[in-house]
Amino acid sequence: MTLFSAFASFIFTLAAVVENQPVMESSYVAAVYEHNLILNPEPLVQLSRSAALQHMQKNLDIYEEQAAEAAKQGAQILVFPEDGIHGYHFSRSSISGYLETIPDPQQESWNPCTEPEKYNVTEVLQRLSCMARRNKLYLVANMAGLQPCPLKTDPTSSCPSDGRWQFNTNVVFRSDGLLVARYHKYNLFFEESFDTPPQPELIAFDTPFAGKFGLITCFDILFHKPTIALVEKGVRQLIFPTAWMNLLPLLDSVQFHRALSLGANITLLAANLRNDRLNMRGSGIYTPFSATYHHAQRGDPEEGRLLVAKVPVLDQQWLDKNVTTQEEVVKAELISPKATDSGFCHQESCSDASPAPASSDNFTSLMMYDLFTFVLVNETEGVTNVCSGTFCCLLEYRRFPQGDSEELYALGAFAGMHKNGIYAHQVCALVRCAGLDLSSCGQQVEEAETKLDFQLEGRFGTRYVYPSVLVSKMVLDEPEHFEKGADGRVILKHSNMSGGLVTACLYGRMYHLDNE
Repeated sequence: MTLFSAFASFIFTLAAVVENQPVMESSYVAAVYEHNLILNPEPLVQLSRSAALQHMQKNLDIYEEQAAEAAKQGAQILVFPEDGIHGYHFSRSSISGYLETIPDPQQESWNPCTEPEKYNVTEVLQRLSCMARRNKLYLVANMAGLQPCPLKTDPTSSCPSDGRWQFNTNVVFRSDGLLVARYHKYNLFFEESFDTPPQPELIAFDTPFAGKFGLITCFDILFHKPTIALVEKGVRQLIFPTAWMNLLPLLDSVQFHRALSLGANITLLAANLRNDRLNMRGSGIYTPFSATYHHAQRGDPEEGRLLVAKVPVLDQQWLDKNVTTQEEVVKAELISPKATDSGFCHQESCSDASPAPASSDNFTSLMMYDLFTFVLVNETEGVTNVCSGTFCCLLEYRRFPQGDSEELYALGAFAGMHKNGIYAHQVCALVRCAGLDLSSCGQQVEEAETKLDFQLEGRFGTRYVYPSVLVSKMVLDEPEHFEKGADGRVILKHSNMSGGLVTACLYGRMYHLDNE
């Protein structure tokens, strides 16, 4: 009996297997643009409105070119990245020239392109609206929004002392230019120029070609609200403008965005910035069945990239209304998410068993600021496990070294609050170490030569587990097999890698333990 068959013999029968095969014919064409933005070289110096507009028009000129190209390729919806028009690193006061008041489309109907005189200081909104109208596509962009608020003497009032909210804002325009959605980013990431909205918003909008899309922005993707809250409401198509700074081994852009798409069984339209100094790169169109993405390599020209792909419709209500044959309706139901419990336990580590005894082979090392427990994966083949408290990860593997390369691999486990004290996670990760000493395990690596066949398993205290296989030069391998069980057991199995393994990961988010 081989190691793999022996290992498989004691795995319980599991549910909700993700098969990476499209099962429906209804589709649309989506586009995302990774933008090499033109920055304000002195963001802390306040500009006049005319000077700020002059800066923003340079980025909007590029948007115009890309919208025309996307339309030429048949795109029905186009997504631009976070901060792509104005930039970043502003103070609350220095961004003032970039702000525009954005009406709530849930309260009033406005087409900035055909009704430009309705509101003052809306030049960016007008240009985006006309861009959508001219190219006959839905357009999503991110901009700096302003909203007056009533000053109150009540100390609990969330209105800032200057009497206005400044929001990191996504806007959506219909193909005729009508403003149809506005979303204020809730989970800010060191954004001094913007306010956190008083309440998280769950914003979605309807389209005639694919049904409903939900809106999130960058750091939002790591939190229950709004991301998972939208999914739990049945919104399975998410639009994601981002300014994502890559952080290996676990949170590279294409790695985690693809993982969320697979683990949550959703489509994610992810548009990132391109800025090598801040390690911003990697955009994609991710569905439960496929990934169309671009991740520039170090040394590549620092330039934008338009991605266009045909995408299956996941909105079940739209399918029920628009799919005509019974056969197609049945096919659509096959990819609907299974009803499962909202969580398996309410503590950081979940298991009926006592903590596994510490192994003399175990060691600890920092990975992305958290202290992981590791065990080396240094045999030609074998079965090994490692635990963080009562949370354990089990690995069966076979290594295939390439040439004379000498590379160190380790299996790591972590369960608890991330160092920032905001969110909790459970992680099983097989990583290539940066060097040959133990302290290098958990450090950033982008290239590898060793290939492995493996089966990685953990019993998680959450059903929100996101799988990824990242190989050399930031290439995604589609997991061969991914299972979630009703008892919390999760399995990731993969073989025949396309390149040397950088990271294979099961990333579990314990949303119910977050310190919001």
